[in-house]
Amino acid sequence: MGFGLRGLAGAGRLLRDLVYPPACAACGIGTHKSGGLCSACWGSVEFIERPYCEVLGLPFSHDLGPGILSPEAIANPPEFDRLRSVARHEGIARDLVHALKYRDRLDLAPMMATWMMRAGGEALRESDVVMPVPLHRWRLLSRKFNQSAELARHLARLAGKPYLPATLLRRKRTHQQVGLSATARQENVRGAFAIAEGREADVFGRRVVLVDDVYTTGATVAAATRVLKRAGASEVTVLTFARAL
Repeated sequence: MGFGLRGLAGAGRLLRDLVYPPACAACGIGTHKSGGLCSACWGSVEFIERPYCEVLGLPFSHDLGPGILSPEAIANPPEFDRLRSVARHEGIARDLVHALKYRDRLDLAPMMATWMMRAGGEALRESDVVMPVPLHRWRLLSRKFNQSAELARHLARLAGKPYLPATLLRRKRTHQQVGLSATARQENVRGAFAIAEGREADVFGRRVVLVDDVYTTGATVAAATRVLKRAGASEVTVLTFARAL
């Protein structure tokens, strides 16, 4: 039975590859395997690797030793406990985010979540739950899906963690953050989030991984983290695919 199911799955993949030949998820050039990048696109992604600030994930030019914090993290400690991101929000990484968010490329989410799994590292392994930064219901109705929720859903499956898409709500219909100043972004998301009624136990005493597609000024995840911490979250790790540097 098991062999038969594996055989059917293999035949299904073969048929899929015949109809839709494997191609680079970014440039479309033919590849040997679907759901990945060609060597040229892969080589152009600016991954955020150690050494970096243990709190803000800001990359350092050279290794200063374990546990080193950036001046930004010391001067202005964030609401969350740590931030991890896959890559700089430039080039191919930015193109992938835009394709998922604005061109309905939901097929990219599993690949992007796999990279986020690696970037999340120990914080993700030790977490209790995974949840996305939510959209307001009217924004979700017009867009039809939440890109952060798609990433979080695949990430939770890969990590074997509970996926909680309905615990954190966006109760305020905010403006688009793109183009706003840092101060305007903070004001835009003030009071925007809340814990769904009856879902407080999802958060209390839990180590939460909060998933978003891009980290820019941090205003959105800071506002969401404040709500999670007030609800009793013991730890909040923000995990994004890309971040502006």
